[in-house]
Amino acid sequence: MSCAAAAKSGRVRHGVMRGLIVVAMAWSMAAAAAAQAPQRVEVPSLDAPNGVVVVQPGFWFVSASAGNPAPAIVLLHGCGGPYASGGGKKLSQRMRDYAALFNRLGVHALVTDSLSPRGETELCTQRLGARAVTQVQRRRDALAALHWLAAQAGVDRQRLGLIGWSHGGSAVLAASNAQHREVLAAAVQPSLAVAFYPGCTAHLSAGFRAAAPLLLLLGDADDWTPAAPCKSLAAAALALGGAPIEVEAYPGAYHGFDGNAPLRLRRDVPNGVNPGQGVHVGGNRAAALASHERLKAFVQTVWRLP
Repeated sequence: MSCAAAAKSGRVRHGVMRGLIVVAMAWSMAAAAAAQAPQRVEVPSLDAPNGVVVVQPGFWFVSASAGNPAPAIVLLHGCGGPYASGGGKKLSQRMRDYAALFNRLGVHALVTDSLSPRGETELCTQRLGARAVTQVQRRRDALAALHWLAAQAGVDRQRLGLIGWSHGGSAVLAASNAQHREVLAAAVQPSLAVAFYPGCTAHLSAGFRAAAPLLLLLGDADDWTPAAPCKSLAAAALALGGAPIEVEAYPGAYHGFDGNAPLRLRRDVPNGVNPGQGVHVGGNRAAALASHERLKAFVQTVWRLP
């Protein structure tokens, strides 16, 4: 390659990256501008150990641009909980940004907290099988949150959804598996479900049939909750019937690819593809932007939004 051609190629790559950064900054700024101050609410769970109902703290983001009635969605946090690091009860940037994204689409958003009412702040450093909050509990939390949404004024109970990340993505699968009796018996079921990099191994082993159209957004390089079992789950679900499942896997993307944090190795996580060696977590700008667009297109198509 000539010097002139190399220089031109470098300028093109630089221009593309600068364009991606500008778009990402614009998305974040628009999300912040669109975010409404949430109303703090309490959402009873279907989980009631010893007859005492678990009550989830909730944050209710009402869309100013929503129709009447409008769709609504539950945002299910990952193993680190829904709050920003450093203590306190301020919602994380991820939760606030996604609530704003849905509000811009004309969708009300509810963020719930499954950890603090059970005395936990995080699950990430707890070994699988010994975690204090299980997928059974999270399924009951999610189904109850859908029931809460259906009772709110201005909400279209025919268009209720679930979206979750990591442990919350697994909770989406647990609460939208039509093979499970609790899902089948639920008074309110999702009509749409989205899972970012969920753990799919247990659901693949148990058998999964989607109760609603499902979108899986995965990182192909993910060494915490690998993409391969999720791809196998989607393929196996075809034989069981149920709602359609769509899969998007992003090359070179690790766990948490839709965030802004730099890629790092978390040695405090005992689980993953290589137990005891840690897992990689961090954002991937191209995958983040692509997944945001894919998410919006999926929601708009399934719920027939303008």
